[in-house]
Amino acid sequence: MIDLSTLTIKKAHDALLKGEYSAVELAESYLAEIEKKNKELNAYLEVFDDVREQAKRADVLIKAGKASMMTGIPIALKDNILVKGKRVGASSKILTGYVAPYEGLAIGNLREAGVVLLGRTNMDEFAMGSSTETSAFGPTRNPFDPSRVPGGSSGGAATAVGAGLALAALGTDTGGSVRQPAAFCNTVGFKPTYGTISRNGIIAMGSSLDIIGPITKTVEDNEILFNAIAGRDPMDSTSIDLGASNLKLKTSNLVVGVPRSFLEMKGIDADVLANFNESIKKLQARGYTIKDIELPTIPYSLAVYYIIMFAELSTNLSRFDGVKYGFHKDADSLLHDYMETRAEGFGREAKRRLLLGAYVLSSGYYDAYYRKAISVRTLIEREFAEAFKSVDLIATPTTPTPAFKIGEKTKDPLSMYLADIFTVPANIGAIPALSIPSGFVEREGKRLPLGFQLMAGYGQDQLLFDAGKTFEG
Repeated sequence: MIDLSTLTIKKAHDALLKGEYSAVELAESYLAEIEKKNKELNAYLEVFDDVREQAKRADVLIKAGKASMMTGIPIALKDNILVKGKRVGASSKILTGYVAPYEGLAIGNLREAGVVLLGRTNMDEFAMGSSTETSAFGPTRNPFDPSRVPGGSSGGAATAVGAGLALAALGTDTGGSVRQPAAFCNTVGFKPTYGTISRNGIIAMGSSLDIIGPITKTVEDNEILFNAIAGRDPMDSTSIDLGASNLKLKTSNLVVGVPRSFLEMKGIDADVLANFNESIKKLQARGYTIKDIELPTIPYSLAVYYIIMFAELSTNLSRFDGVKYGFHKDADSLLHDYMETRAEGFGREAKRRLLLGAYVLSSGYYDAYYRKAISVRTLIEREFAEAFKSVDLIATPTTPTPAFKIGEKTKDPLSMYLADIFTVPANIGAIPALSIPSGFVEREGKRLPLGFQLMAGYGQDQLLFDAGKTFEG
């Protein structure tokens, strides 16, 4: 019997090499857990029908002495990451029946390494949400309290790891969509420096913000998975190779900046702040210097993010018209075909954001909203660059509250958007950020996880992994 509750990628790799169990047996253990728990949690939309065949191929690599650290490791994928020959739909009705004709570098690297892809997980429709409630296939539930959300938009992926239905998972992070659900599900979520993981092979929402991010049990596992999928991709003009950048990594006398005034905003749970202060003390006890800093422009990140994201998704989602692929609704003319297909194929939140995106890009409002948001984005990037001259890391809570109840915020979009207040700055600044489990709070007799977020300067991804492992102890 494999103990999945304490299993990590490193432990599984060592056990597979020693022959304690096979990749097939490991995959079978996860398939059994999925069978047992997924009906209640709704983490997976589909379990791939070739999981056992993938595991058998991994066993061949292991026996031939050709195994890498990821060989035979069972992982889940968010439903906007393409796997050639597999269905993918961004949890939207409008992509019903769509089969991916290609896959990107990240999945190609994993396939080459012999990873076992378990299936595709539920998400907010086209990554539009912070709770995995906007999916066309119903909400995913939090593994610590099924009456609460798992966060979003990568809620299915985070639940899969948090509930023991996958050893690791890949999500995408546009404004916190890996880190926020990771915090709600007691997992480690990482948003890398923009461009370090190719965007080729993901269904785009906000092209200047999107990036694939790993969700794992430990920081070490996160680092292993990140290194397996990162790299320069000739199919993505925005991708970069950090290894060729010659960035210097500081390893001693590290200073952590705390933007105190940013943390005093309304709506932040008192228990979250108390947990954050304990986390800061923990870092201080392990040799880090703590320094209060001012980031006066950072509070505008949320408004900037939503204007830019609305604009970019409005452009990206214009391709879904019922003609090229996916769902189609017949009407009495081509124009009405478009209108009825999109009206029935997109959900309520998708329609709201599409309309707002078209609005901020319209000729009468482009300068007032979109152009101004781009200008403030530049100020935020400069503010981060200036801050990282005096500190090595910046710390905040990952989320302003613990996981909230399903249905609690669906009628109040602004309240839902505020769930991203601490995560969006890293996407606006194109810098890396890591969410680490930092403890629990009790609500209605349930222990709910909290997350502690660290951000680093552009390209300093390794600094976050090192600090995260120190924080874990």
